[in-house]
Amino acid sequence: MEQRYDVVVIGAGPAGTAAALRAAELGARVAVAEGDRVGGTCVNTGCVPTRALARTARLMRDVRSAADYGVLTTAPRLDWDRTVARVREIVDRVQAGKDTAARLDKAGVDLYLEGRARFTGPTTLELAGSGRRLHADRVLVCVGGHSRRLPIPGADLTTTAEHLLDLPALPREVAIVGTGNTGVQIATILAAFGSRVTLLEVAPRILPGADHDVARVLAESFAAQGAQVHTGIGGVERVEDAGGRRRVVWSDDTGERSAEVDAVVMSVGWPASVEDLGLDAAGVTVGRSAIPVNAYLQTDVPHIFVPGDANGQAMLVQAAEFEAVAAATNAVLGPTTSVPHGLLPWGGFTDPDIAGVGLTEHEARERDRECLVATVAYDELERARIDDRTTGFLKLIADRRRSILLGAHAAGEAAVEVIQAVTTAMAAGADVATLARVEFAYPTYTAVIGACAARLMAEPLRTR
Repeated sequence: MEQRYDVVVIGAGPAGTAAALRAAELGARVAVAEGDRVGGTCVNTGCVPTRALARTARLMRDVRSAADYGVLTTAPRLDWDRTVARVREIVDRVQAGKDTAARLDKAGVDLYLEGRARFTGPTTLELAGSGRRLHADRVLVCVGGHSRRLPIPGADLTTTAEHLLDLPALPREVAIVGTGNTGVQIATILAAFGSRVTLLEVAPRILPGADHDVARVLAESFAAQGAQVHTGIGGVERVEDAGGRRRVVWSDDTGERSAEVDAVVMSVGWPASVEDLGLDAAGVTVGRSAIPVNAYLQTDVPHIFVPGDANGQAMLVQAAEFEAVAAATNAVLGPTTSVPHGLLPWGGFTDPDIAGVGLTEHEARERDRECLVATVAYDELERARIDDRTTGFLKLIADRRRSILLGAHAAGEAAVEVIQAVTTAMAAGADVATLARVEFAYPTYTAVIGACAARLMAEPLRTR
């Protein structure tokens, strides 16, 4: 016997939870089907455990520099098992704080934890664990994504960031394949823990999507820490067993090269988790690594919507939640709401931290070569000198008349929070002059915003 709903949401991560609550708020009868643990990848194996590990890495760094401030300690030493246990405890605590099941129940949403939901037709789903069948007038597919391994010989000898905590011990030497945001964060964490890190990237530089100066500063930091950074490689060819260790083999301009390490971590993509979802039975087209959607987050089957990572667009938690609310609204009231993601800040908890919002300098100059750019180095900032964290900068990019901020990018201590503050100003429509007049608290890292805005005001005004 089928149980009938106005809306069925597949997945109880950030997008699925936000979508279900919004649909229920609009009066729909809603069910959520989750095949794993509620909370999604971010809470369970993604950004929450990664941030917890980054906190541990930051503590290691601060203890090492404590003597400079007169605090005498012994050299820090990492206990991998205790670190893993602490991270899992933090994940449980975040889960408890979210209390997703109770929130859904309070909103009148039925939550099914009976295995993966699979389409058996355009409006019908079956739960793998129980065989229960659900009928839905509209379906929201909020299944997120997962780490991808390269399809190469020996891929089964590698791990991914999602499974980093499953390593039996801290690797003395590690190779990380891919230097996007996740890859560089894992590299930073393991380097701080004492691992010797090798980074492999096919693009000409690390962080291929970031502002060039952000990537440069982080690359210089890795080099200063002794990490081996190989960019512009032809590709990773294979991974071999080397007597219990791993030999990773890659090609570059000189031919074939290799390194022996204790672990190889793949960080090379984030495809949609559509396996065993039965989208073909629903008639939904699936792309190479994502489910295509229109501006209203509809698939080519109009009553099936895909917000969040599975559509392959923004792929950030905050974006997934905004998309989920829009998709649920469209599912219940009709397709009228879009999410343009005009201002979507990103950040990485590296050493130094990295963050950005809006256009990079390269993107801005491609659109308008007369745009204005100003940079303030962290070594000009009193707070950075106090904390001995003088590596980094803030860059602001504005249109030629200084009326609109086009982008902001930072590398340095508290860079994520600095960019959040700039994002708020951009969202409020503040021009450069307004930002330059803000009386920032002293001494703080966010004071760099006012200094950079003032420097941007000193740039010659271009009117052509």
